[in-house]
This record gives sequence, C-alpha cells and structure tokens, in this order.
Amino acid sequence: MPERDILDLEHFLPYRLSVLSNRISQDIARLYADRFGLGVTEWRVLAVLGRYPGLSASELAERTAMDKVAVSRAVSRLLADGRITRDTHGADRRRSVLELSGEGQRVYAEVAPAALAYERRLLANFAAEDRAALSRLIDLLGDAEESTH
Repeated sequence: MPERDILDLEHFLPYRLSVLSNRISQDIARLYADRFGLGVTEWRVLAVLGRYPGLSASELAERTAMDKVAVSRAVSRLLADGRITRDTHGADRRRSVLELSGEGQRVYAEVAPAALAYERRLLANFAAEDRAALSRLIDLLGDAEESTH
C-alpha cells in the first residue's frame, strides 16, 4: 500500500494561523459584543470604515478578505442600527459609499483604544526586534499568498 501524505494540523501553518486568529478575534470581541451588540464582522466593517471612510461594500469585502455575503449582512445590520450611512458617490450615482455615522464614530472611539490596548498586552513580552520581525514575516506571508494566485 503506498504511503500517503498525512496532514499534521498542529504543525500546518494555515491551520495554526486560523486557530490563532479565531482565538484573538474572540478575545477582542469581548470588548464590544455585549456592550454594543456587535459581532466580529460588524466590528471589522466599523474598524475599516473608521480608517478608510467612503468605501463601497465590495471594497470593504476586498480590504477585509471577508465573504461578500457576510459583509453585506453586516452592512445591512449597521445601517439599520444607524451606525453607518450609505450615500451615492459624486457623479457616479450607481456607486454607493459607506461611512460611519455619529453613532458609529462613538462606538469606534470607544472600541479602537481598547483593541489597541489588547494588542499592546498581547505583544508586551516581545522585544522590539521581535515585533518588527513578526510584522515583516506577516508581510512576507501575505506577499507569498498573493503570488499563488
């Protein structure tokens, strides 16, 4: 019987990154889930619009690498909750853009500092050169992933 490749998940990089990302996302979700009734997807939409206002839903999905359907649902909930607004884009009446509303800005202003504090705690035991190396390695992984397409 021929040997077959066995996927050792505990050492398989995509699996390890996914598990770690999920754990970190769940930790950060504690900062906003109960208080603001936000899920991870809604917070990511708010966070991206807080940094890059005026994106379309498609641009949001692309920037976050989230499923377009998930982004669309999050946008619908945030519009209904009055946390974001939708408007047409200048001369192109077919393109709608999204921005944080006053309420969305308030939520962002409360959650963003707490998220940054979480990141500081997470990296507190890393030396400066280790933080720089981690950032560089994540960039290299991103570049490598993009080159596989």
